[in-house]
Amino acid sequence: MSGFLLSIDQGTTGSTALLLSPEGRVLGRANHEFPQHFPRAGWVEHDVEEIWQSVGAAVTDAVRESGVAAADCLGIGITNQRETTVLWDRNTGAAVHNAIVWQDRRTADRCKELKDAGKEALFRGRTGLVLDPYLAGTKLEWLLDHVDGVRERAEKGELAFGTIDSWLVYRLSGGKAHVTDASNASRTLLYDISRQRWDEELAAELRVPMALLPEVRSCSEVYARTSGVPGVPDGIPIAGMAGDQQAALFGQTCFEIGDAKCTYGTGAFLLMNAGSEVVHSKNGLLTTIAWRIGEETVYALEGSAFIAGAAVQWLRDGLGLISSSSEIEAKAREVDDAGGVVFVPALAGLGAPHWDPHARGLIYGLTRGSTAAHLARATLEGMAFQIVDLVEAMQADAGRPITRLRVDGGAARNDLLMQFQADMLGVAIDRPANVETTALGAAYLAGMAVGVFDGLESIVDAYRIERSFEPQVSQGEREGHLERWRDAVRRARSEMGIT
Repeated sequence: MSGFLLSIDQGTTGSTALLLSPEGRVLGRANHEFPQHFPRAGWVEHDVEEIWQSVGAAVTDAVRESGVAAADCLGIGITNQRETTVLWDRNTGAAVHNAIVWQDRRTADRCKELKDAGKEALFRGRTGLVLDPYLAGTKLEWLLDHVDGVRERAEKGELAFGTIDSWLVYRLSGGKAHVTDASNASRTLLYDISRQRWDEELAAELRVPMALLPEVRSCSEVYARTSGVPGVPDGIPIAGMAGDQQAALFGQTCFEIGDAKCTYGTGAFLLMNAGSEVVHSKNGLLTTIAWRIGEETVYALEGSAFIAGAAVQWLRDGLGLISSSSEIEAKAREVDDAGGVVFVPALAGLGAPHWDPHARGLIYGLTRGSTAAHLARATLEGMAFQIVDLVEAMQADAGRPITRLRVDGGAARNDLLMQFQADMLGVAIDRPANVETTALGAAYLAGMAVGVFDGLESIVDAYRIERSFEPQVSQGEREGHLERWRDAVRRARSEMGIT
């Protein structure tokens, strides 16, 4: 089969377009960053028009780089930063406010209010989620309550809500489709993952009009066709969709129960295939829909660390210790260890398994001998330590060990980080030949919908491991590192009176 699949990976700091041949070969790739907006401490926003421009530029550059004709596109897959919340005018497509990003903490007090009212069990039982400002539901409620005239317009049916996937389909289809997929719907605090439908009682608790919500579809089907998109021919099927972490799980071919992957991007996200039954976490994790294809739904256990690669960006932009993120490994290798320095990267609170929105970043163990290299190494180690916490919780919930872990995302290219991760987990780390498995997952889902791939087996056949990292430290050395980390986390939390 000739032609190509286009995957749009719309992330927190940039948009990537990836072109994939029917044989699974990457034909072209381009990424465009866009600005982040921080109107107040703890608030994080995106201008969706800047996102749209970054998507268009990435697609244009990827097509130009590959030398293919845009008209030969067989289908488009979309994957996205998940909980980021957009509210827009159904007629004009204009957002009523900047998108509120998943990292945003402005609804922490509202989440506490709901918890204090005894509502967490209701939300957790139906959605698999905790009440945390990370998730989309309270962000949407905030927009309805704080942007002038918006609630009245929403109740009249003039507005539409969506996560970034939904908004992109709306724009790509020329305003003809208001849809989302099951994986993204499961991140809103409004979707019953067992009955697989929007929950009116949960919507009422957050005072969200049901008319705002998109139609929920599977992760692999034709939702709409392109219409009026500059540089993209009309009529191309938009055919695959999944939240970024679910798309990465799919792209890593984690199709068997117990298969697990960790994506190291702006944040770090550990997911395990939990099979066809909902597994409710007792250890601070989330239960989510991994994907739905046809009538079959696969669930996942998930642990989220809000800050991973973003900590490296902070070293670059906030402290000026490095001039580019790619320098972090070389800087960290200037020393043999972190010199007793521990960095808890709670720059946006702590996610799973702690769920502490009030925790703050902590650098612990500094001495007169501490250098920029020690802090660089401690930053990488802090990313890895967070994953250890998540793996321990996930193994307890699943009742089975994770014996190998597949990794992806930009920071997975860092050999020092991957070796330290293997050392601290005590298990092998497998890195695929293509670490952009988020984009691959979206392309695979679209390809299945338009007949490029026959099924899961053909996707597995294309998967390749580039390198495996085996543990190289003793159990005693591992435990020494982890005890220092746990002590630092306790201190990061106790700064706000939390023990």
